[in-house]
Amino acid sequence: MRTLVSKRFVLLWQQGKRLTKAHVAVVAVDGPSGSGKGTLAAALAERLGWRLLDSGALYRIVAVMAQHQSVALDSETELAALATGLDIEFSDGQCLVDGTDVSDDIRTEDAGVAASQVAQLRVVRDAVLALQHSFRAPPGLVADGRDMGTVVFPDAMLKIFLEASAEERAERRYRQLKNKGLSVSLRGLLAQIVDRDARDRGRAIAPLKPADDAVVIDSTRMSIEEVLEEVMVLITQAGL
Repeated sequence: MRTLVSKRFVLLWQQGKRLTKAHVAVVAVDGPSGSGKGTLAAALAERLGWRLLDSGALYRIVAVMAQHQSVALDSETELAALATGLDIEFSDGQCLVDGTDVSDDIRTEDAGVAASQVAQLRVVRDAVLALQHSFRAPPGLVADGRDMGTVVFPDAMLKIFLEASAEERAERRYRQLKNKGLSVSLRGLLAQIVDRDARDRGRAIAPLKPADDAVVIDSTRMSIEEVLEEVMVLITQAGL
C-alpha cells in the first residue's frame, strides 16, 4: 500500500521547517449515526495509508468502561478521570483498551445510547479532546466523528459531512445486526436513531452539524464505493 503525504507537509520538511502536529493534514468525516462515516473513514485511511481516529469509539469506550466499573453516566468528575487514564489503540479493525479487545462491547445499541449521554458532559469532552488530538501524527489523519470539523480539528484541510435518511440508516443497522444473528426490531432501531439525532443535534455542547466549509454528501442512495471515489476526488483537489 502506498502512503500519501500531504504536499504541504513535504514542502515544509524540504524547507527545513520545524514540524508540529498542526502541520499534519487531517480529513474530518462527520455525520449522524449510521450514515456510513465510520466505513468511509476506515476506507480512506486504508487508501491513503494514514492514521485513523474513530472518535465515536472513544465515547463508547468511556461509557462501557464506566458501566464495567459502576461509574454513573452523569458523574462528570469520575468519568473524566476514567477517560484520562485509558490506554486506547485502534489496530487491524480492533479496538484495544488497556490491551483488551472491546470491539464487540462498544458496538451495541446500548453502548451507543450511553455514549451519547456521556458526550453531553463538558468535563468528559475536555478529557476526550486530549485523546483525540494525540492521534494527529504523520503522515496524516482521517478523523471520524460528529464534531471533528467543527470542534476537534477546525483546521482540517478537508471536511466531509456524510448524511443519510433515518429510514436508510435504520435499514443498514438492521441488516448488519441480522447478519450477526441478532434479533432486532427495525421500528425500534428507527426510533433509537430519531431520538439520538434529536439529542445530538440539540445538545448545547458541540451539536451535530456540518462545519461551514464542509462538503455535505447524502449517501442514502449511494454505495460506499461511490462515496469513497467522490471523496478521493475532493482529496486530490485539496492537494492531499
